Amino acid sequence: MTLPKMNRVLLKLSGEVLMGDQQFGIDPAFVLELAKEVKAAKETGLEICLVIGGGNIFRGMAGAAQGMDRAQADYMGMLATVMNALAMQSALEQIGVETRVQSAVQMDQVCEPVIRRRAERHLEKGRIVIFAAGVGAPYFTTDSGAALRAAEMKCDALLKGTSVDGVYDSDPKKNADAKRYETVSYGKVLADDLKVMDASAVALCRDNDIPIVVFSIREKGNVAKVLSGEGTQTVVTDHTA
Repeated sequence: MTLPKMNRVLLKLSGEVLMGDQQFGIDPAFVLELAKEVKAAKETGLEICLVIGGGNIFRGMAGAAQGMDRAQADYMGMLATVMNALAMQSALEQIGVETRVQSAVQMDQVCEPVIRRRAERHLEKGRIVIFAAGVGAPYFTTDSGAALRAAEMKCDALLKGTSVDGVYDSDPKKNADAKRYETVSYGKVLADDLKVMDASAVALCRDNDIPIVVFSIREKGNVAKVLSGEGTQTVVTDHTA
């Protein structure tokens, strides 16, 4: 499926991607490579918003599963996303890309609060805006944060960069015969629990008619390829023509 021309996109990266080949934390060299990918995409003329998960440092649901208070664990996860946002900001600015971090949890000495009109102004001035701390409330994932910001910023698509190259009917890491979809509807993703993003994020994208493009961020040059309509990807949309 060829995506319509896009002017503004939101790129959602899982926190685990920032680990590179490490088991934990942030690999600055790999983050720099990711930053170069984002810069190449920006140089096509796109306005780019970024949301990065926090799973490489702390995952709220995992903490809750081990007996922590869920809300407390989720707030810790939000702080992890701020750390990742600052790491990506540093990498982007090293290669000459102006960037602003806006956090849903206010921390004025570190970054800006989320203010939609200010974010729009940054984008108009050619800056990349990195949204951190999810939606600023527990019980929501960074997927929901990404869908919310994509709707709020009127993005033409939400690009989800993961470690797999699309949406499959079962886990391709466990099932060698898993089938990859070229396109799939929001309804099927929700009904079949296809694990693209959490249900509230998929529903928010459906309600605001925002296509979700799932692709592998680990393949070099893939962001630019996906944006140009090439590369391996799955598009989640109700417009399957």
